This record gives sequence, C-alpha cells and structure tokens, in this order.
Amino acid sequence: MHYVPNLIAPGVHGLVDSRDFYNAPDGKNDPQAELDGTLRAFFSEAEETDEVQHPQCRFPARYAWLAAELGFDQGRMPRPQCRRYRDWRSALDAKQLTLVFASAYLDNPGSMYGHTLLRIDAADQDERTRLLAYSISFAAATNETNGLIFAVKGLFGGYPGVFAMLPYYVKVREYSDLENRDLWEYELDLSPEELERVLRHAWELLPAYFEYYFFDENCSYHLLALLQVARPDLELTAPFRLWALPVDTVRALTDQPGLVKRIVYRPARSTIIAERLARMQPEERRMARDLGLGTLNADDVALRALPPERAARVVEAGYDYLNYRRTTGTSEVKDGGALARDLLVARSQIDAPSQTPRIETPVRPDEGHRTARMSTGAGRRDRQGFLELGVRPTYHDIVDDDAGYIGGAQIEFFHLRARRYEGASARIESFIPVNIFSLSPRDEFVQRKSWRVAAGWQRSMTRSGAEPLAVAADGGLGGAWRAGRVARVYASAEGAARAHEQFEKGYSLGLGARIGALVDPAPRWRVHAYAQQLGSVAGERVDPGALVLEQRFSLTRDLALRFDLSHQNEAGRSFDSVLLSLHVYF
Repeated sequence: MHYVPNLIAPGVHGLVDSRDFYNAPDGKNDPQAELDGTLRAFFSEAEETDEVQHPQCRFPARYAWLAAELGFDQGRMPRPQCRRYRDWRSALDAKQLTLVFASAYLDNPGSMYGHTLLRIDAADQDERTRLLAYSISFAAATNETNGLIFAVKGLFGGYPGVFAMLPYYVKVREYSDLENRDLWEYELDLSPEELERVLRHAWELLPAYFEYYFFDENCSYHLLALLQVARPDLELTAPFRLWALPVDTVRALTDQPGLVKRIVYRPARSTIIAERLARMQPEERRMARDLGLGTLNADDVALRALPPERAARVVEAGYDYLNYRRTTGTSEVKDGGALARDLLVARSQIDAPSQTPRIETPVRPDEGHRTARMSTGAGRRDRQGFLELGVRPTYHDIVDDDAGYIGGAQIEFFHLRARRYEGASARIESFIPVNIFSLSPRDEFVQRKSWRVAAGWQRSMTRSGAEPLAVAADGGLGGAWRAGRVARVYASAEGAARAHEQFEKGYSLGLGARIGALVDPAPRWRVHAYAQQLGSVAGERVDPGALVLEQRFSLTRDLALRFDLSHQNEAGRSFDSVLLSLHVYF
C-alpha cells in the first residue's frame, strides 16, 4: 500500500494519490479502514467486463497476500476469471527481472542524476533477443520540453508520476542512441514466487499515479518500492525518505547479499564511436567523418589505399557516425538510408574481420564514491588562518574521482561551507543550492557545448571593505577539448551577478572569460587549474579575477585529500589563499 509515516502529525499516509487505488474513502490515511474495505470488496459479486475489473483482479498482489495470511475459504467467496490480468501475465512469460541504470544526461537537468528502470526478461529470450523484452519505468507524466522548468516543477510535486510499460529497445534507443547514456543491467536473483509478487503489484500500480518529486519520490524510489514487494524484509526504501539518487538506489540492491547475480555493461553508441576514433590516425578520422557526412565516396582512392583492417575501421566508423547523426536528428544527408546501404556494401567488399572495438568495462556506478560528502580543513587567507567545515548532501564535482561517474561533469546541490578565522566568530562562507558544470569535449565529429551554472549565497567583497554574504549567480558557456587521454582544456565566456544592500545600487554585474584545464597526472591524483577575469558592467565595480589550482588525491574510494591554492583580486583588493582539507564521502 506504500504507507509511510507522516513527517509531523502522528499516523501514516499512502504515497499513491489515485483515488481508485484505495477501497475505503479514507484508505490513503487509514490502513485499518482500507483493510476492511478491501476485504469487503473481495466479496463483491460484480461482473468482470472489458472495462471493469473485479477487485480481486484489480489487486492480485493484495488478494494473494491476504489469502495466505488469513486462509480464505475459496468456496465462500466469488472467484472471477481475471482474464485481462491473466492475458497480460501470460504475454510477459517472465523468467527474471533486471534493474537497468542509465548514466547521467547533463543536457537535461531532469536526467542529470541518471535513471533506473526494470526489465522483464521472458523465458524464451537470450542475449540476441533481449531488446525485445518489456520494461517498466516510473516518470513524470508531462510534455514539458524545457529541462529547467521540468526540474523546478519536479522539486515541488508539480507533475503526476506514473508507471509505464514499453519495449526495452525503445528505452535503449532513447538512452543509449539519442542521449549517449551508457546502460548498466543488474540481473536480479529472485525466486519464482518473488518474481510473481512483483508482477502482481506492477499490475496494481500501472493504472495509478503519484505526485512526482525530483529528489525523493522519483523513478528510483518507486522502483525500489516495487522491488521491495519481492522480499519485504529488505526494507529497501527506508534509507531514502529525504532524497533518492538513482546510483544510491542501485547501491542499495548490490549491498544485499545474493540479490544481484550478474551485471552487464552496454556502452552507448557515442562511447563506441569515441573508442573507434581513439584507435585511428588523424587522416583516418577525417575520412570516417566525411563518409558519415556523405562528402567522401567509399571508393575514394585514399581509402582504398589503406590496409584492409584500417580501411574496414574507417568505413565502420563512418557508418556508425552516419547512424548516430540520423538517430539524433543532426544528419544533413539528403538520403541517409541510401548512404547507409552504400557504406554497408563498401564494408562487405573489404576482406577484414569486424573492427568493432572491445570497450573495457569501466567502474560500475555502484562502485564509485558515496554521494554525500563532508570536509574539514585548515588554511590561510591574506596571512590570516582559518578552519573550514563543509557539507554537500549530493553528488559529485569535477575534482572528485570520476570512477563510476560521468567524466568532467559536476552536479552539486546544497553545498554549505563555514569558516572560523583567527580571532573571529564562525561564519557561513557560501551556500550554493545549485552548482552544475559540464565539460563535454568537442572534436571534429561532435560539437558539444560546455556550460556552467551556479546559484546561491557567497561571500563577496565591496569597495567599502565589507564582505557580505551576497545572493550570487554565475554562469558560463564555451567549449572543451581533449588533450590526450588524461587531460581536458576549456574556455568559456562568463557572467556573474551579486546582490546585497552593501553594494552600490545594491548589486554588481560582471562579464568576462575563463580558461582552464582538468588533468589526471596519476590514477589517484587530479588537478584542476583555471584563470578567470570579469569586468563589472553595472552596479558596483568590483572586477573580480582569480588564478586557482585545485588538487585532489584519493586515499580510498570514500576518503580524499584536497589542496587548493588561489590568488584573487576583487574590489581593489588582492590576496592569496591556501587550504588543505580532508573529504569523507558517505
């Protein structure tokens, strides 16, 4: 019934918001009344039709559980045929369940934590036909295309959340092909009876709706609640009353002994293309790009002059690139289907085995660092010592270890930092509810944009010498490029706004630029260096600039040292800072 304790008042309430999910008028808030109403409903003499189900058929999981607990005398109550449920269950022919995790998609704030869904594997399916399986997912029911509006409304329950069933290949195309998201499949080791309980309850939930909340009552939380029906003693949802991140809910499953029996990695199309290109010479990359764009013929002399395996690699990469552009709607080829056929014919004429690269399985999402973080450290600023304490409930920044996460992607919410300077009281240094930074590398194949946005409260200097905690908003837009396999460089146009009564006119607006680099000199060591300068264009003239060097050294998966150096100039003042801190992930 998805009852949870009320946050303030005594009692419980059901998370399901559909009126017809309950058999008692106040069943959402009164479990005893709902039990009585359900038992009465099961004795209903109502006829089952194509439009109306008997309560025993509408709620098969409840009926099966109550029958086992109370020992129903089947001869004293009606037993409808439940044709609709039986046909549905027979069509699924389910043998096992697989939880699928789709990695983060930063171009849509509503998907930047990743997503989970449940795949129903049929008895007659194997690895070659797995895409034909059905999947169950939970999502907000909306046609909203603006990712920011979706995220904001999702914070406050602005959409109904519903379960839906779709063929798995539809979700693979959406996540892997359109959104370039790697997929991880966690096959669950459930007994036949446990599997049956989940499917019975899925039937009950498919017509229902919940209020959708981005942080807690989201896709991952409700899928955990559905899976919990298999083994109620697991209490999978108990740790996620405040927020439920998809990667944390996956970790909750893998932490249960014997629940996950096998894990399969499905790289996105873009991941495969990137690995192909990494193994090719610059001239081969150019030919592959031009093949995919239709500006180079497959019978070109330069292509034919290549050794067979290298020529096959180029044609396969060009074919993949063409299909990637067609799938994402960016192809400008007039007849993409004809070009695809031409490339396949050209490939068939090259005497060489398949050049599809073997993608090394990366660190799994559930094996990355924990998503909450606390830090403590000491440093000096302008020859004055201080102690610093920080807490970040979620989730990852670009200096953190990328293992299990999307490289070069920062998603932080509610990051709080407090300091106590020598001879002074403790104060809040910054509180940033939203901080997102995407360093998506560009190349001759994919022209991604890098962007940054942060908003909250931050200490800012004024020309009067004050340092108020001002309302702050920062953003940037530019590009990033790979420099070998261990580095990215980036450049962006930047803007910043500050508001506080101690500023002249109450605010300051600035525009400028930033250049930086993200480098991994060693497996446990990351360096982020950048230079930024803004010029004030309105309000108080503070002209902030900075040279920053941030370093992280991982001691263990969930323990790291940070050493940060910076030189800043703002409001006519210039000073140096150094901070050594210990970061604990939990």
